[in-house]
Amino acid sequence: MRNIPTVTRYLLIINVLAFLAYLALGGGAMGMVDLNDLLGLHFFKASNFHLYQLFTYMFMHGGWSHLFFNMFALWMFGCVVERVWGPRKFLFYYICCGVGAGLMQELAQYGQYAVENLAAYDYVQAVGQQIPMGTYLNMWTTVGASGAIYGVLLAFGMIFPEERIFIFPLPVPIKAKWFVLLYAGLELFMAFQSSGDGVAHLAHLGGMLFGFLMIRYWQKHPTAGYGRSNGEQFFDNLRSKWEQRSHRQAPEDRQQNNGGRAESDWDYNARKQASQEEIDRILDKIRRSGYDSLTAEEKRTLFDQSNDRR
Repeated sequence: MRNIPTVTRYLLIINVLAFLAYLALGGGAMGMVDLNDLLGLHFFKASNFHLYQLFTYMFMHGGWSHLFFNMFALWMFGCVVERVWGPRKFLFYYICCGVGAGLMQELAQYGQYAVENLAAYDYVQAVGQQIPMGTYLNMWTTVGASGAIYGVLLAFGMIFPEERIFIFPLPVPIKAKWFVLLYAGLELFMAFQSSGDGVAHLAHLGGMLFGFLMIRYWQKHPTAGYGRSNGEQFFDNLRSKWEQRSHRQAPEDRQQNNGGRAESDWDYNARKQASQEEIDRILDKIRRSGYDSLTAEEKRTLFDQSNDRR
């Protein structure tokens, strides 16, 4: 747990604690407080809707499997994205994707409300009985971090498009960009099916949509808000470490790298500058296209430089 980046770690902890609190209070049974009803996202025309629910719903879950798969995905992809972007930008992105997913879910529910002309009815037939319309609308409650998680998944695919990952049950790894497109296409397909599976597919797509818009904005305005200093902090730190270590190289290392003959300051500085420029180029290539995009020679250069500076 100590190796998990700060924001990802606390998000995992908060989600688990919120679910345990929900269970401890009886999950709304026996007249006890139902946290999912209190903190879950209600339809905005329902009497139980509150604005804060756009933020709190993403920390609540409906069951162990719901919680497990969301937290597993958060751990798997969130750790990587947070290390690349840094904690502040990652938290901002995560919350915005969650809120965006909630807004998309509200829009989808309003579409159903309008299409079925529910405003014209005082009662509705549901769960085998006549239910007052106000009670029925309050039953439209959304919980789960899935919208925010899908935004994180999209970010991983856009940062490391060529990175290969395994997906059960496929027997071979696929590139992250195809993985993201596959999930987006599946969610879009399911959103237009009248299966009534209780899954907020449009909310998932909403998280991806808001994430895509934010990433595109940051790409076009690298110095606005969360720009290069935060978004590429991980690779900037790597570059700084290379530079600091290169300046601490011992004088005798000049002789080792020059066939036992001491080289001049001019030759030494020229050689180190050329080496540093090559490392910078390789790190930039990793940032753009992922580690797998490196050639065998580039990987060997990076490995050799790392060993020389230990």
